[in-house]
Amino acid sequence: MRLRSGVFASSCLLVEVLGVALFLRGFFPVPVRSLPRREARGDLPAEPAPPGPGMVSNWTKIPPPLFKKVVIVLIDALRDDFVFGSKGEQFMPYTKQVIEKGTSYSFIAEAKPPTVTMPRIKALMTGSIPGFIDVIVNLNSPALLDDNLIWQAKTAGKRIIFYGDDTWVKLFPKHFVEYDGTTSFFVSDFTEVDDNVTRHLDRVLKREDWDLLILHYLGLDHIGHVTGPNSPLVGAKLREMDNILKKIHISLLSKEEASFPNLLVVCGDHGMSETGSHGGSSAGEVHTPLLFISSAFEKRSDPGYEHFKIAEKSHANWIKLYLEGNNSEILLNLGKKVLKQYLEALKTLSSSLSKQVAQYDMYSMMVGTVIILEVLLLLLLSIPKALSSRAEFEVPLSPPLFSLLFYLVCLMLCAVHVIVCTSAESLCYFCSMSWFTAVGVMMLISALMCGILSAIAKTFDNSRLPVKNPVLSSSSWSEIDVLILAGTVGHVLSLGASSFVEEEHQTWYFLINTLCLVLCQELCRNNFLLKEYDPQHSTTVKQNSEEASGYKNIDIPAADSSKLSKTSTSDEFVRGSDKWVSLASPWIILICCRLLRSLNQTGVQWAHRPDFGHWLTSSEHKSELSFLAAVSLLMIFFLVQRRCSLVSKIAMALGLLGIYSYRAAIGNVIFPWQHGSKDISKGITEARFVYIFVLGIVFSGTKDLLKSQVISSDSGVKSTGLWEVYSGLVLLAALLFRPHNLPVLVFCLLIQTMMTKYIWRPLKFGAAQITIMHYWFGQAFFYFQGNSNGIATVDVSAGFVGLESYVEIPAIFLTAFATYAGPLLWAFHLLCYLSSEVSRNSAAVGHGCFCYALMRSLPVAVYIVLVTGLRYHLFIWSVFSPKLLYEGVHVFITAAICLFFTAMDHNHSHKVQD
Repeated sequence: MRLRSGVFASSCLLVEVLGVALFLRGFFPVPVRSLPRREARGDLPAEPAPPGPGMVSNWTKIPPPLFKKVVIVLIDALRDDFVFGSKGEQFMPYTKQVIEKGTSYSFIAEAKPPTVTMPRIKALMTGSIPGFIDVIVNLNSPALLDDNLIWQAKTAGKRIIFYGDDTWVKLFPKHFVEYDGTTSFFVSDFTEVDDNVTRHLDRVLKREDWDLLILHYLGLDHIGHVTGPNSPLVGAKLREMDNILKKIHISLLSKEEASFPNLLVVCGDHGMSETGSHGGSSAGEVHTPLLFISSAFEKRSDPGYEHFKIAEKSHANWIKLYLEGNNSEILLNLGKKVLKQYLEALKTLSSSLSKQVAQYDMYSMMVGTVIILEVLLLLLLSIPKALSSRAEFEVPLSPPLFSLLFYLVCLMLCAVHVIVCTSAESLCYFCSMSWFTAVGVMMLISALMCGILSAIAKTFDNSRLPVKNPVLSSSSWSEIDVLILAGTVGHVLSLGASSFVEEEHQTWYFLINTLCLVLCQELCRNNFLLKEYDPQHSTTVKQNSEEASGYKNIDIPAADSSKLSKTSTSDEFVRGSDKWVSLASPWIILICCRLLRSLNQTGVQWAHRPDFGHWLTSSEHKSELSFLAAVSLLMIFFLVQRRCSLVSKIAMALGLLGIYSYRAAIGNVIFPWQHGSKDISKGITEARFVYIFVLGIVFSGTKDLLKSQVISSDSGVKSTGLWEVYSGLVLLAALLFRPHNLPVLVFCLLIQTMMTKYIWRPLKFGAAQITIMHYWFGQAFFYFQGNSNGIATVDVSAGFVGLESYVEIPAIFLTAFATYAGPLLWAFHLLCYLSSEVSRNSAAVGHGCFCYALMRSLPVAVYIVLVTGLRYHLFIWSVFSPKLLYEGVHVFITAAICLFFTAMDHNHSHKVQD
């Protein structure tokens, strides 16, 4: 069966998606004792598992209660400095007074990553460390069946009331005698989400028919997601929370009995990073306040705490003597012995804890890894044929599928499957699949293996054949080719180090800067050293002379001949100016990249340092941010509209105006005539206004694409259609980006324009080289946006632009598009560029699709092998696992991109058929 390069690459990526999904399902196994939501709606979940054999409870009877009523107030994203820092003194005076008066125990709690709501609720209620898969399940929380405080309280006959985040209702169905849940994903709502909780307070505090009251406030978290921790809205929200705590505390004190006090617990599920997000392990995200407020604490002293302070002081003195170089040999030997014991104990505990927390489904992981590695080998072996001038090759399906080897491998794999599934102690996801599906996966693995062996045999056979044209077969490597190979291999190898994963943006910044320097060298060589000997240059001169001789047969008046001489002079001047602009282009791109690096600090090591983005988003510089946003939107229109139709130009202009109106409506920017404070809204109308123009531009481009694919094969109509679809995506990205990130979009369009006109076309690079350059710049712009390999930098607020309530599919799509806007826009620009090069290289789109698939498959395959080997590493959950999720999602997006590439590779398929 003959396949084009694009079709083959897309098929390989679809198979790889299956392998990645299997691996992720094994690496992040869902706990066995979690129920899906549809089962959670049924009967009350079964009680937690009884103690194992040999385990006996210490309790002979239930201890008497210490408090009459308990109120737990969980303020989402409450950082420790919001209570104990300057903001607490300014905006939470009552809470600060209670802490200083001594009627409370106050702590700084440390939340373990991933710092998102659902895993943190599970940790607070069960006392266990949550699994990293809870980041995914956070969108659709299953019922919690592990031993937890809520179940114990209900079993003891306590009446529990809950108001707030509906994640609690999903985790503990039918545990509350009364509840009112609110969705936690609509981050544009700052007030109503908290008012829905507070409106119940006056009524419920007067009642006596409850024992435990849980309140979960979401407004502070939503403000952080949209405006950041330094927004003036944070202070107003903290003051609101302080008033609520004052009301609850006074009510509890007024109904208190002398011997039976009440307890108020104030805590946060996680903190907030400097950008307002959470999910990672920075200090702002993991440090939260934990307050226990009760009148009982002012009467009671804890002797255990005093003993601990004495022991701590003695230990400190011993360490001080050792560090000061005490000459006592006994003390020195004892110190070394204690140090050794500490290190051994820490190592043992770390290994034991990692193995207890991380329950991997190794069988599913191995099956997924085998599929991914087979796809990578198949792509690597297909490079010579896939990048040939025809961009197609024969895929021998019949011989491998009907060979004895295929059936033997398939039978062997099925036997292994039976042995593993019958002897596995823990539940395996791949074993829980139907036999039809499992056998299908085994046949796929066998077919891929046979295909690889067939490709290897063909490669050896071709190497034995005599070379017909040794001049054409020998290929010389340019500096660009060496850089591309070394950079790709170097980046892949760097993924095995946690520091390189945390600071991966530095790798991509270094690579694109080096690429610009090499491009500058190529441009200098092309314009100065090789100009005399370049056959293309002589051909151009010859064509110009032929065109000039053609005018001899035309009767041109004297005045017109003088005009012609002036025109030729101006053309020479334009060509000369283009040469100097071309030489300056790499340096201009380097300047743009340096400015973008200063816009958003990312990574881990230097993420806390102030950057230009923080300066712009502060409330004191709203005028400067407004001016920058307006100029950026004008530049976007200027850079995009040049190849659009008139209707699309008008839609683009109105859409960009709507974007500024939307940002002004939600309070990010201001209009020039706006002097006083304006009421802040959700901007629903303005955002939907922009969505209409995005859909209109994309629809106009899609119409042209269908016309070029079905009715006629006009490359001009196809290029216009692709560019209009690209323009619609640019408009959507401008809407979803925060205002201070709009310059990222401007520089993206500017760099693409300069490289197309002044670098790629003059140097006439091949499709493979152009594709890898696009891929590199796409990865760099992923980090220029402010993204990192941590979950905390995902801008969740982008998923709720223009939505009145949480709608799962649009929210996920918008969040994913905003996160991967850099790689997506560069990939789409690659398609636009290669489609315009079809006249020079009919297989350009196929080559680009194949190279893009290969560039994505190589790091994913290597990283999955590395993560498997490092699964018990100290930083597996804080560094390697978030990166694995990013890589997995990127594979899914790349598969969709390659499918679109294949659909657009229509001209080449016609030529092949002809």
